[in-house]
Parts: sequence; structure tokens; C-alpha cells
Amino acid sequence: MSFIQDPIFLTLLVLICSLIAFVAEWLPVDITAIAIATVLIVLGLVTPEEGIAGFGNAATITVMLMFILSAGIAKTGIIQIARNWLIKWGGNKPSQQIFVMGILVGPITAFINNTAVVAVFLPIVEDWCKKKNISPSKLLIPLSYATVLGGMITVIGTSTNILASGVSKDLGYGEFGLFEFTTLGLITFAVGLVYLTFVAPILLPNRKAPAAGLTGYDLKDYVSEVVINPRSTLIGQTLKDSEIQRKFDIDVLEIIRDGTQFAQPLADKRLQAGDVLLIRGGREELLTLRDQRGLDILPDVKFGQALIDQLTTGEEQIAEVLILSNSRLVGSTLKEMRFRQRYNATVLALRRGEELVRARLGKIPLQFGDLLLVQGPRDSFTGLQTTRELLVLEQREAESLRLDKAWIAIAIILGVIVVAAFDWAPILVTALIGVLAMIITGCLKPGEIYGAVRWDVIFLLAGLIPLGTAMENSGTTAWMAENLANLGSGTSGILLLMIFYLVTNLLTEILSNNAAVILMIPIAAGVAKTLGLNPMAFIFAVTFAASNSYLTPIGYQTNTMVYGPGGYKFFDFTRVGLPLNLILTVLTPLLIAGLYGL
Repeated sequence: MSFIQDPIFLTLLVLICSLIAFVAEWLPVDITAIAIATVLIVLGLVTPEEGIAGFGNAATITVMLMFILSAGIAKTGIIQIARNWLIKWGGNKPSQQIFVMGILVGPITAFINNTAVVAVFLPIVEDWCKKKNISPSKLLIPLSYATVLGGMITVIGTSTNILASGVSKDLGYGEFGLFEFTTLGLITFAVGLVYLTFVAPILLPNRKAPAAGLTGYDLKDYVSEVVINPRSTLIGQTLKDSEIQRKFDIDVLEIIRDGTQFAQPLADKRLQAGDVLLIRGGREELLTLRDQRGLDILPDVKFGQALIDQLTTGEEQIAEVLILSNSRLVGSTLKEMRFRQRYNATVLALRRGEELVRARLGKIPLQFGDLLLVQGPRDSFTGLQTTRELLVLEQREAESLRLDKAWIAIAIILGVIVVAAFDWAPILVTALIGVLAMIITGCLKPGEIYGAVRWDVIFLLAGLIPLGTAMENSGTTAWMAENLANLGSGTSGILLLMIFYLVTNLLTEILSNNAAVILMIPIAAGVAKTLGLNPMAFIFAVTFAASNSYLTPIGYQTNTMVYGPGGYKFFDFTRVGLPLNLILTVLTPLLIAGLYGL
């Protein structure tokens, strides 16, 4: 039984359990990563100092700073300038629209985190689709894929690139320069954009009407009108006192009294006989409410454009709201978060990928990428637009942006890039100076920097870095590299490069791309070194494979972000992404071999 105490055995056991935990999704990935670090400390595979070293790792801090710089760009409206170019040059043909969109977002995501770019462009593209009468499903997958391709042009394009650079440094191969693989990134971006321009329009479905809005949620059986009869126990009570919204799975959207419509907030509105309540709720709940509280259910609501107009006139509005990955709502229910009270708005339905939920909304734990159909006062949506936890899928008003600071923010970003490009200072230092400059010049307010950081990513990185340390300390990496090198000793270098690319690419579909980099780079570099090949070529192959993830809506966060808004089915991503994955699996290793040598 001595093998149970063997460090390599224990590390492999933790690694296998980690893979299972990531796939099973028992916990959010960032919490899973912290749990892994804790287990490694308890088993003695890393010291306590090594277990928490990820929080002070240069890669983790650099990623955090890049999130803040990206927020400074977004807050000053620089990306909004691209909206006018999109409308001006986009045209009416899908190929032209995708090409113009790709040309705009690609260079931007080379320097700004791609999830931030998608968050800004999602409402812009949705609005553009409505004006051009285009299905959003024709453009949103290309938007996600173009930002992923663009993120591989520079080291700061994605958090994965920055992490890969840190792992390379820890292994003794040095950090990546800012434009270390820009030539490779530009070529793969160009090839990917050509594919998206000419092939993707043929494969992309028409899943969602350009202005499906409320009618696209098929709420006919979930929104009804009831009238308070003279015998009702609700007469004289306020909605809050009656507790009907707490005790029953319903939401009161509107009260109509003598032809006058009363909108949110309704909690303190005292009810009278004859009041008509517009209610979201299932038939069973309504029948129970009728029997217990004395209500009459009116004939079926004609759930079409007339009701949409009724709910969106005057001070009322209805819109789709996307839950972002750093939202406090993730893992909680609407009831637990007191969504109605917090945001003064009501959730009518929830779309999660292909699944559409219209009943028992308050009891469903929310996930990143969930799309909520929300109704409430226009002021409430202004509040929702200002939070970085939720994204209202309609174009942001320019007045809320600091447009007068745009050129200052551009100058700061250019300064960060130039100083890092000429190696006058490490990217960590230039990014730190850039963040301070953003705050001093007013591009960002001090309180905004905390909301700008994707803390789930930071905790994910901090939790996974000790796993790489444990693999090195225990000799697991060397053991795996040696055995894999023996298996591949008769295989050509270029074929090995393709195999590592493919394995990493598949692994990142079930893990996070950051986890794939932590796991695969040390092994790939070890195999290369053992076989007398160029370790940097293999490091670049793993780095590109980890981010170029197109097979599923959960393989990359930008894919998850467009999943609901595009109305896609799960395998829409596979149909469009598989050919692109195959092209890059062959092309990228060939380019790496040609550009950097084997």
C-alpha cells in the first residue's frame, strides 16, 4: 500500500478527481479550483505558501489589471465608435456583415479582453439586426468566434495567453513578448475570418426572428388577467400585505383600475373590488389563487404585439437581460436574491440555451449565460444597464458613457502597449501604471475597478496554479512527459504537435481553457525537451489550442454569452465550429513549425 503515499500517485488521483469535478460541475469552476488547491495543501503536495501563491502570481495580477483596463475602454465609449462603422459598412448581405464585424472586433480583442468586447457588442449587434431585419442567430456565433480569433493576436488578448506566458516563465522558457506570436495570430485570424465570411453563413441557422422579443418566449399560457370580485379577501390589502407574490408562484405585472394602468412599484398599492391584475403564473397557481382569494380569471390574454405594446408604453419597458459570469445571481435563485425588490423589475421567463422556463422561476438556481425576460419601469433598466453583473440586450445610451475621456483612454492603452512592446518594462508594470492613469484621469472611478474584475477568473487561476506546482514538485509532469515521449519516439515532430493541439482543444471543451493550459503546457514542453524538439513550439501549440474553442457553447465564455441571445441549439456551435476547429488543428501546427521551427 506504499504506492498510496507516493506523491505521483496522489497527484494523479487529485488530477483525475479534478477532471471529474470540472466535468460534473458540482460547484462553479472557480470554487472547484480553490477546493483543488486546498486538497493539495492538506495532502502535503504543496506547502501552504505554494497553495496560495496563485493569488500573488504575476499572471493572475496581470489578468486582473487587464480586466480593469478593458473596463476603462468600455466606460469611455471607445468601442461604441465601431458601431457607426458597423452600420455604415455592414451592408445587407450576411457575408459582408460578418466580414465588417470581424474586421472591427478582431483588432479590438487583440488588446481588450474578448468577454468585455462581446458584452459591448451584443446589444449593438442585436439593435443592428432589428434595424436590418436580420436574425441575430446569423451574426452572434460569428461575433463570438471573431473575438476568440482576435484574442490570439497578442499576449494580452486573453487571460489564457497571459497565464500561458506565466507558465512558460515558471518552466524556465521565459515570458512571451507582447507580440511574440502576432504573425501566427494574424494568419489564423485571417483564415478564420475568411471561413466565417464565406462558409459560416451557409451553416448558420435562422433560430430567432429579428424582433422576436416577448412573443418569442411563448408566454400565452403564463400571462393572464384576473379581476378582484366583491367577495375577495384581497380587498383593502396591499400587494405586500397580501403576500400573494410570496406564497404563490406568480408576479403581478400591472394593476388596471377604471381604465387606468398602474405599473411597478406595486407593493404598496391598496387593492379594490373590480381591479384587474395582469399576472405571470401557471394555470394551476391561478386556479389555487382564485379559490383561496376570490378572483375571477378573465378570458385568455391575446398574447401578441398588442400586449407587448401595453407593457412597453409610457414608463414601462420589457427587455432581455443576460446574466454575466461575475454576477451575484449565479448559483442563487431569483427569490433568494429578492430580484423584484432589488431591481424593481419582474422576470417573466428564463431562457437557458435551448431550454425555456416560464414556471417556478423563483426556485431555479441561475447560471452564467441565462437570459431573463424582464419587465419593469424604464428607470429600473437604467439601473440594470449600469451594473456589470447583468447585460441589457439593447443599445446603451451614449450619455451614460464618458465620451470626453475616450482619447485619454486610448493614449493610456497605447502607452501600455508601446512600453511593453519595446520591453522597457514588464507588462505587469505597464498595466499597473495604466490602471493608475485611468483612475487619475477620471476614465474610471475608484469604486468601479472592483466591479471590473472577473473575480471568477481570478479565483480560477489562483486555484489552478498550485496544481501545476504540485505536478512539478511531485515529478508527475516529468513522469508523464517521459512516458509520452517513449510512446511518440517514432512519431514525426509535426504530427506530435498536431496531437498536442488536438488533445488540448478537446480538453478545453470540458475544462476551462485556463485549466487546459496549466495541465498541458508542462507536459508538452517536457515531451519536446525529451525528444530534442523545440519546447516553445509545443507551448505555442497548447496556448492556441486552449483558446481556439468552437465546438460547444460551453467551451469558451463568449460562446456561452451568445447562446441564449441567438436562440441557438447546442449543436449549432458544433456544426459551425467543427470545420473551423479542423482547419486550425492542421494549419496552426504547420504555421508554428514554419515560423518557430521544431
